[in-house]
Amino acid sequence: MIQRLASMRSRLSIRLFVTLLIANAVIGTSIYMFVSHSMDKGFVDYLKRTQKERVEVVSNELINNYRLSGDWQWVKDRQAWRRIIHSEATMPMPPPAAEDVGRPQDYMLLNANGKHLNGPPRPLPGMRFVPLKVNGQKVGELGYLPIGVVLRRSKDEYLDRQSRNLAIIMLSSTFASLLAAAGIAWWLGHRVRDLASGASRLTAGDYATRIPVRGRDELSRLAGDFNALAATLESNRDSRQRWVSDISHELRTPLAVLKGEIEAMQDGFRPMSQSSLGSLVQEVDALNRLVSDLRLLAQSDAGTLNAWREPLALDSQLVDSLDDLSGWLDDAGIHLETDINLPLQINGDLQRLHQLWSNLASNTRAYTDAPGVLKVSLHRESARTADGEGHPGWAVVRWEDSSPGVPAAELSHLTERLYRVENSRNRTSGGSGLGLSIASALVAAHDGQLIPGQSSLGGLRWDIRLPLLAS
Repeated sequence: MIQRLASMRSRLSIRLFVTLLIANAVIGTSIYMFVSHSMDKGFVDYLKRTQKERVEVVSNELINNYRLSGDWQWVKDRQAWRRIIHSEATMPMPPPAAEDVGRPQDYMLLNANGKHLNGPPRPLPGMRFVPLKVNGQKVGELGYLPIGVVLRRSKDEYLDRQSRNLAIIMLSSTFASLLAAAGIAWWLGHRVRDLASGASRLTAGDYATRIPVRGRDELSRLAGDFNALAATLESNRDSRQRWVSDISHELRTPLAVLKGEIEAMQDGFRPMSQSSLGSLVQEVDALNRLVSDLRLLAQSDAGTLNAWREPLALDSQLVDSLDDLSGWLDDAGIHLETDINLPLQINGDLQRLHQLWSNLASNTRAYTDAPGVLKVSLHRESARTADGEGHPGWAVVRWEDSSPGVPAAELSHLTERLYRVENSRNRTSGGSGLGLSIASALVAAHDGQLIPGQSSLGGLRWDIRLPLLAS
């Protein structure tokens, strides 16, 4: 298993590194080609513009000086010629390769008759001439080398130098990117290895597995979700173990009684009589009730708990059920008070609702001290924002009994199966410990909520919220 995890981590790190390597290579090559092309084309365009401006400025300087002197004698002075060619107005600060564009030996001046005045003694190969005119009359010609000829002399060396510099920059950036990619690949592989190792241990049944949560990124949230899943699985396993243990205990008691009474009859210590058989029937009935309760809860867990709901008047149904239960509660010394005057319509199962009220009444009867009080009221509650738009609101049945009560810390556990409150409200008069779990399942089958609280009468309060029938 460890070798498989290490191999998975290695493959993931290598794949991530290779992916980043290829991406960096493609991006770096694309940038290099684009910049080289742009630099080449932009450089040439810049030199062409520069030469055009230089020729225009030199021409203007020559014409202005001709106007002042009236002839070309002054231009035979080499210092004056260089001053015209290198005039600061001719060109801004040039790049190194553009310096050759302004060399005096690349320019030639002829008079109107084509006689050489300054510059190379003979026209250079490829040299072009532009006329110099004063008041519309040609007074000479300025010759210059086109940019193509100049570039053959200087461009290749300059661009090669720039390309080398760019290549060095790109290679350095690529190397730095690869170092970063290697670090990222190792870091991500390490994080994924923790998740994979934890998942492997969790699959093997080690629900105590937890993985470290580092940082606040997506992987950290995933690690937190993983730990929450592990904690839930561990809690479910512990609950299942307690559930099996508690059910075994609940079944063992009536079975032990049955076995003891049957053995007593076999040994002749107890006669076979109607009274003895009646005791056996009571234990069998207790087993049947427990099995029925377990089956109902299993159906609830599987989502197959049948509730044949139809429109009904909750107030009438509740009054009828409480009338049936009032005598049974009186026998236990519990006085029933009701406040059910509001007609409310819900979608409900008549039989399941009766079972719900019976389970709550059984819980009250079993755990409320006599003489005691049970107060049942019905009221309407408007829908909240969290219920969603168009929710019709709630019918709320408030079920309150007198002391003893339940500590606030234990209220949320009351609907857990076979949960026992360790105080005076414990099981003193029998019961499987599943009544409130069944009540919760029945309320859920009606899309409702069962909310515990502390009663103003000193005991336990239940708020049973059932959705109203949409009008």
